[in-house]
Amino acid sequence: MFKIRRDEPNYAHLWDKETKLANIYGDEIDLLERTGLEAGQSLNINGDGSVGDNPNRNKQHGFYFTADNCIGCHACEAACSEKNDNPSHIAFRSVGFVESGTYPDYTRLNISMACNHCDDPVCLKGCPTRAYTKFAEYGAVLQDPDICFGCGYCTWVCPYNAPQLDPIKGQVSKCNMCVDRLEVGLKPACVSACLGNALDFGVIENVPERREQAKTQIPGFPTPDISHPNIRFSLSRTLQRVFTRPDSAPLKYVREGDAYQPVVNEAKGLAQRQWNFKPLLTSHENAHIIFTLCTQAVMGAFLLVLLGGWFDQPLYSTELFVPVMAALVGLLGFGLAVLNLHLGKPMRFYRGFNNWRLSPVSREIAGVSLFFTALCGYAFFGLLGPQYLGILSAHSINLLAALPALGAVLGAAIGLYYMIKLYLIPARPFWNHWQTASSFAGSTLTLGMLLLSGLMVLAQGFHMEVRGVALILLAGLMLEAIGLVFHARAMKRQGGEGAASHFEQVTRYGFPYLLRNLLLGGSIVSLAGVALFGLPVGAVGVVFASLLALSILASAIIGRALFYVLVIPTTMPGGFFWRNKGFEEHAIATGLADKIHAGIVTGKH
Repeated sequence: MFKIRRDEPNYAHLWDKETKLANIYGDEIDLLERTGLEAGQSLNINGDGSVGDNPNRNKQHGFYFTADNCIGCHACEAACSEKNDNPSHIAFRSVGFVESGTYPDYTRLNISMACNHCDDPVCLKGCPTRAYTKFAEYGAVLQDPDICFGCGYCTWVCPYNAPQLDPIKGQVSKCNMCVDRLEVGLKPACVSACLGNALDFGVIENVPERREQAKTQIPGFPTPDISHPNIRFSLSRTLQRVFTRPDSAPLKYVREGDAYQPVVNEAKGLAQRQWNFKPLLTSHENAHIIFTLCTQAVMGAFLLVLLGGWFDQPLYSTELFVPVMAALVGLLGFGLAVLNLHLGKPMRFYRGFNNWRLSPVSREIAGVSLFFTALCGYAFFGLLGPQYLGILSAHSINLLAALPALGAVLGAAIGLYYMIKLYLIPARPFWNHWQTASSFAGSTLTLGMLLLSGLMVLAQGFHMEVRGVALILLAGLMLEAIGLVFHARAMKRQGGEGAASHFEQVTRYGFPYLLRNLLLGGSIVSLAGVALFGLPVGAVGVVFASLLALSILASAIIGRALFYVLVIPTTMPGGFFWRNKGFEEHAIATGLADKIHAGIVTGKH
């Protein structure tokens, strides 16, 4: 148990005497009644099996932040990092701010934020390894770094940037509510260290003395509708209508009625288009770009093989089977290897199956794994079946091959569905649109047909029905193009982080965005011409088809890179030197990131 100091001040002790029955969202505060669990279970803190004597031990606790009192001293950050022995690049609690006005009428509003131990923790549902648990004791959402394999999905789905991915250790960790202190009646370390009495802690909905408000939002705080966070705010001073962020996110907060809504801050960036090809094509999400494009291409090609009847019967008598299946298995294996090496702990990849009941990541992993296994089985019957199963007829071998074929179809359906589902994240509005589905489905059709037709050309030359191929490619590209048009309109209309992502798309990455659109549009027009009139004859046709294939592939790569690099999450504002993407890029470019006090790790996951 945590050792209480003899001189522990009174303000460091928990103060709750009476508690309410339900919180502001209508959820019961008594977690034993809500969960049906039993009381008196030990948290096994530091291997100690004893149980604390806090009378409110099984009630939901939360933070209370008085924004009027926060002076931005960062004592809460320091106390948290000291207690948890965090390195300089990890902070479970951080202080950011928003600002308004100009001198002398300048207002700065500080926000201290850590994990809010939500009623509906999206990190718990998203984590594929089941590293997260929400306990009936204090309502704490705790995470076990030893179980984590470093995929970072919880950092995507959390609206408050609470889980921290350590690129050195290759694992996630986060605020643990200082449950060891709670067990002995003390508030968390960050609360006890607060100089301005801005942070407080207790059973949720209990308002501390000399406080009158218990708001669920203040300027800069993301919507609580996503996860029902257990934090309440007090903010009594009159604020100006518009607040801006000191970090590089092109967002500001404008008062509409009683709440502040995020809108695009066009003053944050240059209004003209830029290239920025290097950050676009060298982001740390390149592994996801490779994996999604390779997987979708292989799934599309295999489904087209089955559904389109590209091979004569019996199935394995064709000379195309060997190069096609070798290419499909090899390309998918490459994509899986790249993604696995992207994990913080690649050797623990098998833990990705642990949370298939809740996590779309686990379900995607299961679906793609089933597809890959069945694809290998299907290839086995084609490559080795006639040799080692010679006692069977070709018809019998084909019947046996139908089983892995059905498994591959099922795996492709599950894998592609949850590959889309895992990106529909409310905390990342730019992804949370049906265009993600149209893009992934379009890529599956287009890249699958492109891969299959390319292999057929290499094996047989241009002896194929080019108009049919063109129609399939055209359908995939049209599906993606239609989604992009509606997506752009929706992002501009909904405002907030989605509109900010679109603003960066047409400014900071304006030329790559324009190039992708030109390549996509040109490919659609060219394919429509091929579908109507066929390919030109001779060398001209070969050159035309090759350029068209390169155009489609380049469009897919640039589009997928934009998909990852543009997304702006609904996270808390940072400072100028901390939790600021713009400063991180500057520090890396100038070498400042090499200084340990900068809190930036370069060249890592």
